[in-house]
Amino acid sequence: MYSRKFAGIIFLLLMPLFTLFSSSAEAVKAIPDPTEQMRPFVDRIVVILTDPDLQGFEKCFERRQKVMKVAQERLDFPEMSKRVLGKQWRKLSQEEKQLFIDLFTTLLEHAYIGKIEDYSNQKVEFMDQRIKGERDPVKAQVNTLIIDKEKAISVSYIMVLKGQDWKVYDIVVENVSLVRNYMEQFKEILRKDGYASLIQQLEDKVKELEATTKLCPTDITTRGS
Repeated sequence: MYSRKFAGIIFLLLMPLFTLFSSSAEAVKAIPDPTEQMRPFVDRIVVILTDPDLQGFEKCFERRQKVMKVAQERLDFPEMSKRVLGKQWRKLSQEEKQLFIDLFTTLLEHAYIGKIEDYSNQKVEFMDQRIKGERDPVKAQVNTLIIDKEKAISVSYIMVLKGQDWKVYDIVVENVSLVRNYMEQFKEILRKDGYASLIQQLEDKVKELEATTKLCPTDITTRGS
């Protein structure tokens, strides 16, 4: 009789713990699968690039707009911009932050997004994923391979969970981080020449890319207007 009473008391005392761990497990289960969000993103990009009605230079603007529209749904350009600037970001006004986001997004559009328009039936294989953390910020890494004939290029997407959507804030190609690469370059420019010089150099770089490649020209002064 005593042992039953004692067992009942212990059970009541432990009930909150059972509930706590149960809720924690449910929270983990509630985290959406990052790979399952990346697959349709990649598929949508490929559909645009292989659309017969969007081929040729005369379709450049339309094709690029469609690619960028999809890219902005999954790639977190504001978060990338914040990370590449480091401490300098906190010193900027809201207007300056928005200007930098627009400019850096345009740079990435020309330097990286434009390159994927050379897509020629390469195969994308999703390898594995890692999820870190159960509370904000929850982060993940999805590892893929781009198979081009006999060559394989490793591409990892580094993401943060915002609401129920995984947002990419860094892309690592063959162990080279896009964000870290730009961060180191910008840090040196800021140290030597200051923020105004960085903005001027970015504007010059965009103009150079427009002039020396067959990419779609972009007027950075009208972006976001």
